[in-house]
Amino acid sequence: MSVFLIADIKVTDDGWVPEYAGHVHDIVARHGGRYLSRSGNIRTLEGMPSDSTLMAIIQFPAMENVDAFVADPEYEPYGSARQAGSISRMQVIDDSDVAGTIPYLTGS
Repeated sequence: MSVFLIADIKVTDDGWVPEYAGHVHDIVARHGGRYLSRSGNIRTLEGMPSDSTLMAIIQFPAMENVDAFVADPEYEPYGSARQAGSISRMQVIDDSDVAGTIPYLTGS
């Protein structure tokens, strides 16, 4: 079952961004992940707009891969820099269908 890490970030000090952008994708790949998007082109279609300046969606094969990525000692300085220079919310969802009505998604 695939899982998707959704990073919702408001950059408050962009000093960390070049190093993070230049290196973290390699760490993600080592843990079986791949970016589906890393964009600042955010448009709210419904609800209150957020003040996010960057969103990323990363697909991993399983939750264990996400856990290994965030626990990777090589990621730690990049993660710490991001946390210090942003307001971040990281969430993980799987590829299930809680209603069970979409045949190409797995059940909950």
